[in-house]
Formats: sequence, C-alpha cells, structure tokens
Amino acid sequence: MDTVKSGSQFEGYDCHAGCPVEAALEQIAGKWKGLIIYQLLDGTLRFNELARRVGNVTQRSLTKQLRELEAAGIVHREVFAVVPPRVDYSLTPKGQELRCVIMALRVWGQGHPAPR
Repeated sequence: MDTVKSGSQFEGYDCHAGCPVEAALEQIAGKWKGLIIYQLLDGTLRFNELARRVGNVTQRSLTKQLRELEAAGIVHREVFAVVPPRVDYSLTPKGQELRCVIMALRVWGQGHPAPR
C-alpha cells in the first residue's frame, strides 16, 4: 500500500483495487468472524461450544460465517462419522497467522470500549 506524504505527515493511503487491507478485511470481515477466530486461538472447538463462547449468534449465522472462513482457508472443519454427528473447528496455519491481529484488536478494545 502506497502512502502519500506531505512533509512528515501522512495525508492518506492509496487503497485502490488490489489493496492488501481490503483483501484482508474481505476474508475476516463479518459480525462474528473476529469472535470465531478469537475463540479458536486456543484450540479446537465443537460447534455448540463455539456457539456458546461467541454469544448471541444464531445457528444459521454461525454456520454461514464458519463456511466463509473455511472457504478462505482460515478455519478447518472436521466431520466425524459418529452418532450423533460430531463436527470440530480449528484454525488452519493461515488462521493462526491472525493471532497478532486479533490480540491487537483485543488490547485496543480494552482501551476503547464501545459506547452503550
């Protein structure tokens, strides 16, 4: 990403088509995706446990966001042929690369809580 400088101040960022920030956000943007990634940082979770940890998310929304993260290569889904069916979710190596980003967001959020 190129920056436009005037003296020592940044006046803006050149975020044209192909911008790496846009590419990154396209893969992880979504109401629940950040929380899903955050909850999977410590290891594998089953669907219901992940739903409990994420919070007020519908099964449909969680499933949709997990499928998008899987398609992006961030989340691994493993289905076990048992009764009742068991599905585990974990981060791929690509997903683990987001650890620093997610933890930085956590720190930033602690210092800048959302208005209520």
